[in-house]
Amino acid sequence: MIRWFLYHTAEDPFAFPVGSGTLKLRLFVQNGQQLSCTVIHSDRYDSPGNEIPLPMERIGSAGAYEIHEAVIQSETGKCRYLFHVENPAGEYVWYGERGLSENREHAGSFQYAYMHRPEAVKLPSWSSDAVVYQIFPSSYNGGTLKGITEKIPYLHQLGITAMYMTPIFDSPSAHKYNTSDYYKVDPAFGSTEDLKALVDEAHRHGIRVLLDAVFNHSGDNFFAFKDVLEHGENSRYKDWFVIHSFPVVQTPSPNYETFAKAEAHMPKLNMDNSEVADYMMEVSKHWVREAGIDGWRLDVANEVSPRFWTRFRRELKAEFPELLLIGEIMHDSGPWLRGDQFDGGMNYVLRDAVLEFFAEQYAGPVRFMEQVLHQEALCNDQANSAMFQLLGSHDTLRFLTACKQGGRGWDHENTAIQRMRLAVFFQMTYIGMPMIYYGDEVGMEGATDPHCRMPMVWEEQEQNTALHAWYTRLISLRKQYEVLRKGAFRPWFTDEARNVLGYIRCSGQDQMGLLINNSPNRYQLELSRFRSDASVLTDLLTGATFPGTGRLLVEIEPFGCLMLN
Repeated sequence: MIRWFLYHTAEDPFAFPVGSGTLKLRLFVQNGQQLSCTVIHSDRYDSPGNEIPLPMERIGSAGAYEIHEAVIQSETGKCRYLFHVENPAGEYVWYGERGLSENREHAGSFQYAYMHRPEAVKLPSWSSDAVVYQIFPSSYNGGTLKGITEKIPYLHQLGITAMYMTPIFDSPSAHKYNTSDYYKVDPAFGSTEDLKALVDEAHRHGIRVLLDAVFNHSGDNFFAFKDVLEHGENSRYKDWFVIHSFPVVQTPSPNYETFAKAEAHMPKLNMDNSEVADYMMEVSKHWVREAGIDGWRLDVANEVSPRFWTRFRRELKAEFPELLLIGEIMHDSGPWLRGDQFDGGMNYVLRDAVLEFFAEQYAGPVRFMEQVLHQEALCNDQANSAMFQLLGSHDTLRFLTACKQGGRGWDHENTAIQRMRLAVFFQMTYIGMPMIYYGDEVGMEGATDPHCRMPMVWEEQEQNTALHAWYTRLISLRKQYEVLRKGAFRPWFTDEARNVLGYIRCSGQDQMGLLINNSPNRYQLELSRFRSDASVLTDLLTGATFPGTGRLLVEIEPFGCLMLN
């Protein structure tokens, strides 16, 4: 019997509802075999033999495997299905929950027992249109909430629709990730009234506001930990933390669990303790009620008890269904995005791929596209649409700095801005929510912390105004064309020798072609057509036109890009 690599399991992200009575199926198949895939499906309780065949769409290659997808309909929500996989020579196998077989009955069938409408479907209505701007408060316009409020018209002009601020609550540090008082705005930033005024002004400009919640650990000035330091084993709060022995010591090495490695001023909270969980639940609800914030970004989310996050989502979404919940997970975040914890994550893994291709130029277009598709395949559609797609943050070096440090050729520093422009182009034309780290839009530079957290550059003569205009233009186009915000992502072509790639954003008949030339050479390319309904295609960036019938022949500038509509 033929044995090809095939993989599917009847659970997210290989099987997940995308609407009422609608189930998306995802199948991984061996690359290089030119396999075609069909899913046959029926109601679980229908007699075998009544299954309906449906050809699956080949999405693209993710390296050793290809991704194939299909969307099936079910009136009852009770699904039984299996796959038929065939090569060009007519050789085939059946694939079901019992594995591969030449006989469909021996392969068995996958069962999606009942299509419960998942919480992941219930994203905030505004998230699909969001363009996010991250602010490190102590470095933005004087380092106060009033100063940030003064710049909301600037954000509005840029096209921002959501802003995320790193922690603003009372803390002795500049970064504020070691919280002393979760119910108090740090006096260096202002007051609760200042926060309310900021949220109100943002809302008047159509901008949502997200705050940073640090529930993995507190600061060592937090009242509960101070009580433990004072009373030791007799403290009523001793079980709020993970303490290995008494008395508690902080130096030379703490005898309790902390954030990262031996960060004595950041004791880890025991979120399996019901009192701690209750306390933090009230904190999270308080600031939504008190200040009207629109979401939480959740620090070190992958180290907090998933039981707490399940409760966190359930209770907050019940009271505030339009609240956005973003987990900070710096690796594959799929397991936290199945519908019971977060809406989306900070997509650092995609950033790594973008960094490799545009900034470092270690990877070519084939590897880049494979990484993009691989990461997308590890999450359901709803989670992918709610990801913060970032080029940098307060925890990374600035993207422009990465471009200047990397890249091919002796003059790589001179092409840094051009390569960053291409990365921004990809960011603004890809799925999810593009997130801009403050200052990137004006060409700020800096290595990792603390250099990436320098004060925002406001003096126009020190800003890269052309880069700012590029951001503004792309955000405007993203807002203008719904397919860029809500359409699916499909690879179009990769040209490894030229370092050029293309992809398509599509929603039904609405399609847009995007091309990127990550090289210093001008190229003329003959491409397969991606639209049959347009006799002329227009580059929305320049107004240049190209015949849309017959051969699609385009010219692309050095480090240039095209947005064909």
